[in-house]
Amino acid sequence: MAVVANKRSVMTMFSDPRSPYSHRVRMVLAEKSITVEIVDMDPTDLSGDIMDLNPYGTLPTLVDRDLVLFESRIIMEYLDERFPHPPLLPVDPVSRATSRLFMHRVDQDWYSLMDQIFKGGKPATKARKELREALTASAPIFAAKPFFMSTEFTLVDCSIAPLLWRLPTLGVELPSQAKAVEEYGKRMFERTSFQEGLTESERDMRD
Repeated sequence: MAVVANKRSVMTMFSDPRSPYSHRVRMVLAEKSITVEIVDMDPTDLSGDIMDLNPYGTLPTLVDRDLVLFESRIIMEYLDERFPHPPLLPVDPVSRATSRLFMHRVDQDWYSLMDQIFKGGKPATKARKELREALTASAPIFAAKPFFMSTEFTLVDCSIAPLLWRLPTLGVELPSQAKAVEEYGKRMFERTSFQEGLTESERDMRD
């Protein structure tokens, strides 16, 4: 399939059907009911067209007319601004910056450990233990409000939910002290946008 950014009339997202980074963007797309063509791709066998669009050759890659975006958090924030209803980031600058900081910390503290686990080897064992302990230590935060540090669903929740969905695949079993994390995850998984954003490969992670 030829992919030329300025010749596509419908927004297109090139997605890895197993990647949490693509998953969280798909969740935003579903939350906002955005009309989009999602093209699943094998990240180990990307077409030359994608390499032309994205110099890093990474997924997800979003094409919106003449605009090409990569890096999931940039895509998520663009979609929130491009399609403002429902808003997934607070309006006031302080709260907005705080949410962005939460997303940064989720990536630095939790996603980095998840990436190490997926790579395997000895570092994976250590990362698995650290992720289990980090999520357990965060249980009071998950228990404090219906959404992560918020009474409203935000991009932060879109970032966290795909990671929690993958805990069985990662070999991370949370202890009873982390019950609030499990309950939070269950609420997110039942959300319509989460279900609509799941691929068949992702559904199999929990079957």
